[in-house]
Amino acid sequence: MNLKLNKNQLKRFSRQIVLKNIGVLGQKKIIQSKVLIIGMGGLGCPAAEFLTRAGVGKIGLVDFDKVDLSNIHRQSLYDNEDLNKSKVLSAKIKLKRINSNTKIDCYDLKLNQKNCKSIFKNYEYIVDGSDNFETKFLTNDFCKKSEKFLVTGAIRKFEGHIFTFDFKKKNTPCIRSFFQEKKVSDDILNCEYEGVLGSVAGIIGSIQSNEILKKILNIGKNLNGQILILDLLNLNFRKVKFSKIKNI
Repeated sequence: MNLKLNKNQLKRFSRQIVLKNIGVLGQKKIIQSKVLIIGMGGLGCPAAEFLTRAGVGKIGLVDFDKVDLSNIHRQSLYDNEDLNKSKVLSAKIKLKRINSNTKIDCYDLKLNQKNCKSIFKNYEYIVDGSDNFETKFLTNDFCKKSEKFLVTGAIRKFEGHIFTFDFKKKNTPCIRSFFQEKKVSDDILNCEYEGVLGSVAGIIGSIQSNEILKKILNIGKNLNGQILILDLLNLNFRKVKFSKIKNI
């Protein structure tokens, strides 16, 4: 790895570099990594922020929405000055202030079958912070086909769910193995219907970024074949295994 860290980088990332599981070599891996974030809402914002702070070299942001007043309580990269502005463009401004060396690519569009291939091919790791099953299944299917590492999150009320899918490994189940119903209602993902505590979004999005960083560094364990369920009202955390379904 020919990359050499300068004095500014050594100082900026010193608290990471000192960790024996990371070191200078690990920090170089982070700087050379490329992460795509689908959905710049309650999950995408903290995920993007902490990946930027960690030093990820390239981050892609996908969202076609504009900032609404109801977003600000949980979508941590926005404030009143961003109202009615593009989420991805507003997020880019904040992220560049945090770490100007991280390259931020903005995709101010709705992800679909036609554009996903050209977008996904530029990234190694995918964070799914979307709030609808159409996008989640599309992201899942393309990551499975192209063997990308995917971290999917969902939030509702005081609960958060996290999946990781390491599609380079054989017999890895996908999100369709968990949601086997032919038609799943988006109501369980949409905060407008059931509400959500803002801090829940921050916690789940931060864990998603943590799972991406662990994979980049090839350290620790992931949730491959499991879902992590966090009940943050009663502080109950549990992991549930699920298996790959034939023909899925």
